[in-house]
Amino acid sequence: GGGSGGGNRSLLPARYPPAAGGNEDVQIGVLFASKAMLQLLVNPLSGTLIDRVGYEAPLLAGLAVMFLSTATFAFAENYATLFAARSLQGLGSAFADTAGIALIADRYAEEPARSRALGTALACISFGSLAAPPFGGILYEFAGKRVPFLVLACVCLLDGLLLLALAPPCAAGARANMPVGTPIHRLMVDPYIAVVAGALATCNIPLAFLEPTIANWMEESMGASEWEVGLTWLPAFFPHVLGVYVTVRLAAAYPHLQWFYGALGMAIIGASSCLVPACRNFGQVIVPLCGICFGIALVDTALLPTLAFLVDVRHVSVYGSVYAIADISYSVAYALGPIVAGQIVHTMGFAQLNLGMGLANVLYAPVLLFLRNVCQMKPSHSERNILLEEGPKGLYDTIKMEERKG
Repeated sequence: GGGSGGGNRSLLPARYPPAAGGNEDVQIGVLFASKAMLQLLVNPLSGTLIDRVGYEAPLLAGLAVMFLSTATFAFAENYATLFAARSLQGLGSAFADTAGIALIADRYAEEPARSRALGTALACISFGSLAAPPFGGILYEFAGKRVPFLVLACVCLLDGLLLLALAPPCAAGARANMPVGTPIHRLMVDPYIAVVAGALATCNIPLAFLEPTIANWMEESMGASEWEVGLTWLPAFFPHVLGVYVTVRLAAAYPHLQWFYGALGMAIIGASSCLVPACRNFGQVIVPLCGICFGIALVDTALLPTLAFLVDVRHVSVYGSVYAIADISYSVAYALGPIVAGQIVHTMGFAQLNLGMGLANVLYAPVLLFLRNVCQMKPSHSERNILLEEGPKGLYDTIKMEERKG
C-alpha cells in the first residue's frame, strides 16, 4: 500500500464486531477514511521534513510505521484497535508515499527517464491497489483474517531491508550541501502547481467514491455474486498499465503535450463515470471501470513529472513538499469517499453520484490548458547544481560553503 494515491485505496473489511451502539456502515466508512484524513493532516509536516533531512530516512521511517500498523491489524480484536491501526497507516503513508515518489523524481532528473521511472511506480501502485480486494478476500476466506495482514507486514519489512541495502539513510550526508527547498505554503499558491493538484484530486474522486458504493449497487441492481463483487476492480489493472505505457511513450515523443494527455484522461474518466449506472451485468460494468483507471493512468503519468519540472524551473529542485501536495490531493478524495459517497447515494441516488463525478472531470479538463506553455519555461541553474558542480571561487564563496557545511 505504498505510493502516491494508491496507498489510500481500501481493502475489503473483515467481519469484526462493531463498536457498541454505533451504525456499522458509518463505522466502516470512518475506519477507511481515517487513514486518508490523518495522511491529509500530516503531509504538510512530512513534506517539509523530507525537504530538510532528505528522502531515504523518512521513507524508511514510513515503512517501519506501515509494518507496525499492518501487524497491529492482524491481531486487532475490537474497533478501537482497528481505528488506531488504520490511522497509523496514514502516518506511515504520509512519509513513505511522499518520500518514495520524491526520491524517484530526484534520482531521475532528466526526461524521458523521469516519466518512465514514475510510470513504473504508478504501475506498481495500481497493482497493489486493484489486486488488494481479491487478494485480501481469498486469504481471509481460506486462511483467516490474520494472514493477509501478516503477508503485507512481511512485504513492508522486505522493502525496508532492500532500502537499507540500496540507499541507506546514513549515506545521505550530502544533504548538508543541498539547497533549502521552497516552503510548502509557497508551492501551494503557485498557480501551475495548484492546477495540477486540482486535477489529481478531481480525477481520483470517481475511484474514491465508487469503491465504497459500487458493491451494494451491483448486488441490488444486477444481483451480483460475492466473487463478482470481489473481482470488480481487478481487470482495471491492465488498462491502467496500458495507460501508463502509452503516456510514457507519448511524453517521450511529444513532451510539450503533457497537459493534453492529462486533459484527455480527465475526459475519458468523465465519460466512463457517466456510463457506470447504465450497466446491467458484471461484464458491462467492467468496461467503464477500465476506462476510469485508464484515464487516471493518463492523468497521473502526465502530471506527476510535470510537478517536478515546475519545481525545477520555478523554485528549487527539492521535491518533498511538492509531492506532499500531490499526496494531499489524493487524500482529499479518499478522505471524503468512504464518508460522503454513501450519503450522496442515499439522498440523491447512485446515477446522480456518477453523473456529478463525470461532469466534474469533463469541466476540469479545459483548465489544464493553463499548463500548455509550461514546457517552454527555461530551467534555472539552481543553487543545487552550483554546489554540486562548482567549487568555491573566492573567499566569500569559501565562507558561504563552510557555513552551509556547518
